[in-house]
Amino acid sequence: MAIKILTDTSCDLPDEILDQYQIEIIPLRVTFANGETYLDRWELSPELFVKKMAASKTLPKTSAPDPSTFIEHFEKGLREAGEVLFISLSSGLSSTYEIAQMARRMLGNTKVRVFDTLSASLGTGIIAVRAAQMAAAGLSMDEIVKRLESILKSKLTIFTLNTLENVVKEGRLRKIEGLAGDLLHIKPIFLGNNDNGKPELFEKVRGRGKAIKRMVEILGEKIGSDWENRIVGITHVHCLSDARQLAQLITERYNPGTLWISDMSATIGTYAGEGGLMVNI
Repeated sequence: MAIKILTDTSCDLPDEILDQYQIEIIPLRVTFANGETYLDRWELSPELFVKKMAASKTLPKTSAPDPSTFIEHFEKGLREAGEVLFISLSSGLSSTYEIAQMARRMLGNTKVRVFDTLSASLGTGIIAVRAAQMAAAGLSMDEIVKRLESILKSKLTIFTLNTLENVVKEGRLRKIEGLAGDLLHIKPIFLGNNDNGKPELFEKVRGRGKAIKRMVEILGEKIGSDWENRIVGITHVHCLSDARQLAQLITERYNPGTLWISDMSATIGTYAGEGGLMVNI
């Protein structure tokens, strides 16, 4: 029985990868202070998002799809294949997983499963690709879910912010603290937490260049020498040159099996801010 893989627009997978693995994405919503609401990625490109975010004094609000949207996509997936597996943005960051589960229960079809990646951006995207690869190889739903749970134990997320402006807008940092941090060129580095799906501050460095080099070092410290079969995903908010520099350093030092660079979606980019840079493996 065929299995259709779905995920949400926070996955940040490039269009060509989505097409290659026949993965469909369900859009989250992004609402700006003036009331304008867009479907992430469908109606709001990364370029337009950055422009609108910079012009806003407050952060846009992101929201999960409603149950009816999930049911619509689940039913379509069931028509195309015998089973559906939805790969969700971290339950620690969004209500997407919870609402998808609600929609699954409302639909009342046991052939629909929802998987919490406890991750975001290409952290979610890589897991969706792994699920699609296993589905194409003929593994059962139970086998796929079991293997994905094992993958979660070894995944890693590292990201850094180039500015504290959005942290201030979000209200997690006072304006004076954010200004001081930017003036001192303080760059925080965060690690994803595989237990609760929420990022945690790991350390702070001074300067963008040092932050990028430190991210590369942390990868080695956490992953070791197991790189041959790894997929490395780099996402960024309007800082492609930095993403390419990071990719070059990772390739030179570790030579991973696969490396992707992609724009960060509005869902995650809202909090990372312009210059946000993330690595998922």
